[in-house]
Amino acid sequence: MRSNHDAFTRRILTLPAIRPCQSISPATLLDSLITLSSNISKYKSKTFFSNNRNARQSILLVEVLSILFQEIHENQSCLSDSSVLSLSELHFIFQKLRFLLDDCAREGARLWILMESDHVASHFRILIRAVATALDVLPLFSIHVSIETKESTQLVMKQALKLKFEVDPVDESALNDVLSILSQFKKRIVPDSSDLRRVLKHLAIRSWSDCQKEIKFLESEADVEQLTSEKRNLSLLFSLIGFMTYCRGVLFDSIDKKNDNTYGSSDVIRHLNCEDFKCPISLEIMSDPVTIETGHTYDRSSILKWFKSRNPTCPKTGEKLKNKDMVPNLALKQLISQYCCENGIPFNEKRAKKNITMTVIAGSIAAEESMKMLANFLVDKLEHGSGEERNKAAFEIRVLTKSSIFNRSCLADSGAIPHLLNLLSSTSSLTQQNSMAAVFNLSRHSTSKPIIVQYSGVESIVVVLKKGLKMEAKQHAAGTLFYLASVEEYRILIGETPGAISGLMELLRDGSERGKKNALVAIFGLLMYSDNHWRILSSGLVPLVANLLKSFEREDLVTDSLAVLGTIAEKQDGAFAILRSGILHLVVEILNSSSSRAGKEYCVALLLALCDNGGGDEVLILAKNPSIMAALYSLLAEGTSRGSKKASSLIRLLHEFHERSSSSVLITNTDFPRDRFVHVW
Repeated sequence: MRSNHDAFTRRILTLPAIRPCQSISPATLLDSLITLSSNISKYKSKTFFSNNRNARQSILLVEVLSILFQEIHENQSCLSDSSVLSLSELHFIFQKLRFLLDDCAREGARLWILMESDHVASHFRILIRAVATALDVLPLFSIHVSIETKESTQLVMKQALKLKFEVDPVDESALNDVLSILSQFKKRIVPDSSDLRRVLKHLAIRSWSDCQKEIKFLESEADVEQLTSEKRNLSLLFSLIGFMTYCRGVLFDSIDKKNDNTYGSSDVIRHLNCEDFKCPISLEIMSDPVTIETGHTYDRSSILKWFKSRNPTCPKTGEKLKNKDMVPNLALKQLISQYCCENGIPFNEKRAKKNITMTVIAGSIAAEESMKMLANFLVDKLEHGSGEERNKAAFEIRVLTKSSIFNRSCLADSGAIPHLLNLLSSTSSLTQQNSMAAVFNLSRHSTSKPIIVQYSGVESIVVVLKKGLKMEAKQHAAGTLFYLASVEEYRILIGETPGAISGLMELLRDGSERGKKNALVAIFGLLMYSDNHWRILSSGLVPLVANLLKSFEREDLVTDSLAVLGTIAEKQDGAFAILRSGILHLVVEILNSSSSRAGKEYCVALLLALCDNGGGDEVLILAKNPSIMAALYSLLAEGTSRGSKKASSLIRLLHEFHERSSSSVLITNTDFPRDRFVHVW
């Protein structure tokens, strides 16, 4: 049987199956059929939130047939070719049926399975009809089993042809309720909460985290759908995301975060590890997974090399392939992309990036209008709600604005920012943290920045930066200052705000890794205004960053530190301060050892600035290090345009130094012999 995570490495309602190979022994085939039947039987204990009757009828038919398989196995009957053919076909059908049952019981996919009820019922009907066809080939008269078993098998065959496998009336009613609510959203009519609750009750969605699981699943489906050419379901998926998001925000007063993974890995990712994403041939993480005829998945480049080496078989099973068709495994590609992103692993594909443009728009009219309604609801809670309701609303805004540009725009337009800024002074650490995170997310949107500044947000943010109740609130405050500093006039304002720069220095010294990173990028942003240079330099930045540079292991933090130092070194007082810190040799080491092109380029920019603004001794130090030229020439060839120019300038400077040194030595050497051979008369 396939491993448990296989359900997550295929797209929902796709039912891959492998036909047993022709050379399989009847005993092995029966063993596998009995195991597969037993696994299907276990779904009796599962809850099917839609298509319940169809699922249970299918399970019952399989249970009856499992008795047939066991008796054949026990009697060790000699099976004819037609019997083996029939059993092989049943094995193939049962694999598909197990996947279908798994999807119908799948947690997080309840709403989507409901909306696909007709499609699901059709799947059941086709598979059970196929069971009848396979049984029709089975020569029961020649198989040694009891009369009762033969009669029950014939009854199954009749039932398989007779059963209609239609959409349950209760499912159809719930589906129509959803469509009606989506229609109300489109017409800008606020739906009755009783209608929403009726749908959620049918699907047994009872909590905030249940809604969140549904949203996460629908979002993953939408991501995969965007990679397809037809995008048939994309608008509906976005509408359903809007429906479930509205329900999550409006119907549930409390947040049960025990199963929430908003800020961590998804449920799917947590159950998988790097080994699950490696190609069986190359043993490397797949960048373009494709599935072949046998149902096994390989990286496209690896399986193509396999085929080109005249291997017409499946590498895992050894089964000879009738064709070499490769089907892109889009669901698995999405999972690999997520896993690599969440674990800091480079994912070299052209590339399975999230389509950012799709977060600028809602995706459908229903999704757009439902978000606007939810934004107004949450702002009302921020303004008039109790302490707990305000915290819940702030958290909801935090979640909504994390990755959606459209949601940020809606919430900024609805007036959320002034109320969130007021909550920054809350004595509840959780409320302050959620409000600061929400403001941080909103500050990334262009229309939000002037609103934050207009309502004295910079002063409030600096207070959190200095005196925040939790480290997370402080690091979000630093991140918000970074986004505000993208506007020139706000760089000036932040630089002149008492406590802003000293607060960033304190976070740089005492903060978490995320806090230090946010402090570094905020400082980098402020340095874009020249008058902030002396403020930042006099606050003790260089010794702080120099010490951090010696201890940092994360490459992104090293890169950010180099970027800040490179900017400071562009002025003479900054260059002298860096040289006094004694880290020149460390910068050269990083240039020679870093695997980050950006890190190397910032190293070169820093070294060049030190040579230009720091005097002459540092050029001598660089010239004495023979390894530096190889790194510079490498960057000259492979760097960005800006990086190549910087590398070229530094190479030219070092060449000029060598030429001057050589000329000096040559003069000395030519004078010395003349002195030796002077004759005194």
